[in-house]
Amino acid sequence: MILTRRAAIALVGAAGVAACSKPKPSRFKTYDGPPVTQIVVKKGERRLHLISGKTVLKSYDIGLGNQPIGHKMFEGDGKTPEGAYFIDRFNPRSQYHLSVGISYPDQDDVARALTYARPPGGDIFIHGRGPEGNVKAPKLRDWTAGCIAVTDEEIEEIYAMLTTGVPVFIYP
Repeated sequence: MILTRRAAIALVGAAGVAACSKPKPSRFKTYDGPPVTQIVVKKGERRLHLISGKTVLKSYDIGLGNQPIGHKMFEGDGKTPEGAYFIDRFNPRSQYHLSVGISYPDQDDVARALTYARPPGGDIFIHGRGPEGNVKAPKLRDWTAGCIAVTDEEIEEIYAMLTTGVPVFIYP
């Protein structure tokens, strides 16, 4: 195929623009700082803290379940759990950009839900906003079904900094 001079100039120009454009940042960041030894969530303050030893490494503003006051009792109550849990999984294909799983429910949570003859629920995550959150989050601070929400940029940092087994302490 023979290119006309005009087509060749257009291709060179397009390649130049593409080379100068800012690449899309990867959602899979890396982290080489001190290990996160615990996560502390203070629901009343709407803050999440990543801690190494006694040092707070990073803190984030958070959104909670759409019924944020009180401990999660059963599936569908819109509450974010309270208590001691741990990071148990990572979801790189989350509909909320990225997500990090929290080990809710524990045995006590299951027993409590059974007293209401309801399932305890599950799939509690720290996650980004994703498509649904991008619509709701600017209007509602607490919009999840019981998860802990941060911005997509923040979940990229959190995702990189954590490993499975890190304790998560969620306070009222």
